[in-house]
Amino acid sequence: MNCTEIRELLPDLAAGISAGTPEVEKHIASCATCAAKLQGFYQTMALLDEWKAPEPSPYFDTRLEARFREERARPAAGWLHWLRRPAWALSLAAAVLVAGAIVVGTRSYTASYLTQAEAINTKPPELSVPVLPGSAVGDLQALERNNELYADFDMLDELQVQDDVTANP
Repeated sequence: MNCTEIRELLPDLAAGISAGTPEVEKHIASCATCAAKLQGFYQTMALLDEWKAPEPSPYFDTRLEARFREERARPAAGWLHWLRRPAWALSLAAAVLVAGAIVVGTRSYTASYLTQAEAINTKPPELSVPVLPGSAVGDLQALERNNELYADFDMLDELQVQDDVTANP
């Protein structure tokens, strides 16, 4: 095992949660750094065992209850109480202005986009190279020209059935 793996096990070893394997004990015996860290964990655990939590003052509960009564007696603030603070009011005004600018900008952009969309040429450009029938491009162009014919698959099925009938009389 290396030092990184051992360092992950040291807190559990010092707290007595897990027992060290012979391999871990061998590494700690041979590595001064890991042994020093384990000793530091032992000292920390010993200090924590000796430490006692301080007792609260005798009037702690009385003062806490008085504070609760004060908070309950305070008038409830309305949901717009934060608007009285100038920083929040200014932030809200800025947010409203930014939102308005976005809406107005989006409308003008949409209107200009729609007018540009009408002017866009959707017809594909003519090819300067002649296309041979039977090539991939030629077949695609034929499919485009005869789209309505090929869209009706029922008719294609009928053609195939007719071909089968004429081939097998």
